[in-house]
Amino acid sequence: MTVEPLRIGVLGASRIAELSMVGPARSCGHRLVAVAARDRERAATFAEEHGVERVVGSYADLVADPEVEVVYNPLANGLHGPWNLAALAAGKHVLTEKPSASNAAEATEIREAVAKAGTVFMEGFHYLFHPVTRRLYELLDSGELGDLRHVETMVAMPAPPDGDVRWSLPLAGGALMDLGCYALHAQRSLAPWAGGAPRLIGARGEGRPGAPEVDQWLYADLEFPGGATGSARCHMAYDTWQMSCRVVGTRGEATVVNFVQPHLDDRVLVRTAAGERTEELGRRSSYTYQLEAFAAHLREGAPLPFPLDAEDALTTMGLIDDCYGAAGFPARPRTALPVTV
Repeated sequence: MTVEPLRIGVLGASRIAELSMVGPARSCGHRLVAVAARDRERAATFAEEHGVERVVGSYADLVADPEVEVVYNPLANGLHGPWNLAALAAGKHVLTEKPSASNAAEATEIREAVAKAGTVFMEGFHYLFHPVTRRLYELLDSGELGDLRHVETMVAMPAPPDGDVRWSLPLAGGALMDLGCYALHAQRSLAPWAGGAPRLIGARGEGRPGAPEVDQWLYADLEFPGGATGSARCHMAYDTWQMSCRVVGTRGEATVVNFVQPHLDDRVLVRTAAGERTEELGRRSSYTYQLEAFAAHLREGAPLPFPLDAEDALTTMGLIDDCYGAAGFPARPRTALPVTV
């Protein structure tokens, strides 16, 4: 049986979209039917380079386009919320980059909008779909590592340029929003092996020079109901790239070297009393695995293997807000736009 391709509209002509959507859509046989960007010429160049069928005049035109059934939102963080709401109001399925909103209040509105729309909403924590993450869960399931005692997640990168939107408070920038959401979500995903979801114990951070309300780095300490502890760290002005997840159990430990970008490094390092080994799980893009699962859910009714819906997005956003408050930063402001559908 031939499965109808998804008809995807892309908001913005961002660099990340080539990796996160263009490549996966091409390899999975889905259609990129439209793209919109603030600069129409840039959108036209993007469309020509990546095989997008049409350029539309605005974000509002894209979410209202009757041929678009899935809206992919990789815009700046502060634009996730308003355009996710606009797409839902237009009756579209939504695959959004993380986090789904600027703060928990906006994420609550998105949850309500999803219930009203009756469409599928998914927050793109793509790392979950890759074999390296699944292998980590298998190791915990098997008992080889024993009972979970500690989790360390570190997501760090060299500093973007000063004018980058990731440093913009009005556009919900900061290390925790851009990177730390991965570190926190990876901790949350381990709840089944830790007696439940983690709670925040404390957080600390440092503001960007000249922009004290925008976090340059933030470290959060967590505790799980079963007694395990967690350290979630993010740094957006680090010496190098680091995107690791380390779990320590009573019988051993395992480290996913790059859980966010396994297409660059697919190693899982395992150490127990029996010795040390390195497992390599393949460098196929986690975004491709994610789009396959999303499409199977829409076209075949296959269950999504992870709860990445609006309720889960709200829980993550609430934890982000709590971390900001504990570290002395304000919650990110929502972006007010004249959104017309």
